[in-house]
Amino acid sequence: MLKPELKTLHSKHYAVILAGGSGTRLWPASRSECPKQFLDFFSTGQTQLQSTYERMCALLPRENVLVTTLEAYRPLVEQQLPGLPADNLLSESVARGTALSVCWAATRIKARCPEGVLVVVPSDQLITETDLFHDDVAYALSFVERTNVLLTMGIVPTRPEPGYGYIQMGEEHPHDSGRTFWVKSFTEKPERQFAQIFMDSGEFLWNTGVVVATAETLCSCCAHLFPEYDSLECADVSQMWAQLPHMSLDRGVLERADNVCVLRCRFGWADLGSWHSVYESRHKVEGDNVVACGQAILDDCHGLVVHLPADHTAIINGLDDCIVVDTGQVLLICRRADSSQLIKKYRAEMSLRQQ
Repeated sequence: MLKPELKTLHSKHYAVILAGGSGTRLWPASRSECPKQFLDFFSTGQTQLQSTYERMCALLPRENVLVTTLEAYRPLVEQQLPGLPADNLLSESVARGTALSVCWAATRIKARCPEGVLVVVPSDQLITETDLFHDDVAYALSFVERTNVLLTMGIVPTRPEPGYGYIQMGEEHPHDSGRTFWVKSFTEKPERQFAQIFMDSGEFLWNTGVVVATAETLCSCCAHLFPEYDSLECADVSQMWAQLPHMSLDRGVLERADNVCVLRCRFGWADLGSWHSVYESRHKVEGDNVVACGQAILDDCHGLVVHLPADHTAIINGLDDCIVVDTGQVLLICRRADSSQLIKKYRAEMSLRQQ
């Protein structure tokens, strides 16, 4: 039986899953030809995209779940989500950021249902406590219907994480009882010392990238912010897509609007954007090691992240604070603290070698 909170959801509620990212920071497991959202990253039997899709379909009618991606990834989406209606897959010729992806989806939803309300969710996040996630999304949809704000969903920080975005809470919204606040500011990936200050202040939440708004509100914001927005109402946007501006939803819409709130949410969440975030968010085995995929025998090792093909086993001795990633074609071993910069360097070197 559905919980009371979920009974409020009906045909005018939609979900938009963002699945166009290249996932380069999780190289070499995630590659441009098959990014992380299309991988069974933790050997669960589902890719991250499939898990996100099923999570939203448990809350909303399947015909109300849309997916945005790049044209190059369209075959992957069709293969992994065979039940997705063809009209619900929006594929872009080139990457132009999440702002335009969401605006295009909102335009489609508004054409179907002028009173539509949508929740935008990235396809590459770790969500735990799914029941709480569903409850929070249901609450957010109801709140947006009553107030017509742009609503972001935030999580109380559990550590000073420099790899996440932060939202500063302002005054409490008058139509809420202590969970929804006007947004004072957005900060993207602060230095660790500032992340510590943010966490200690109690004024900041992690930015999950999950956004709830009416289709009408999003379309109005986009028409105001982007003169090119009218072109999205054409049946075929492929001809002009490459000429449209490249912007994220945060910078293109939320940071420039004056009716943005944040909901303090309760579900477990992690952004799996880097190997460091994988290490911080996953269960630790003996020695504070994380084995994300595959099998590992770790002897006198501490602070490792190990990711292997599901049928592979690694035996590692005497290694500390490193990332060990084996794809069967590329083996990467590097210091965890330096991994983001090193991965950029090694990806570039590998690309030159393959030319």
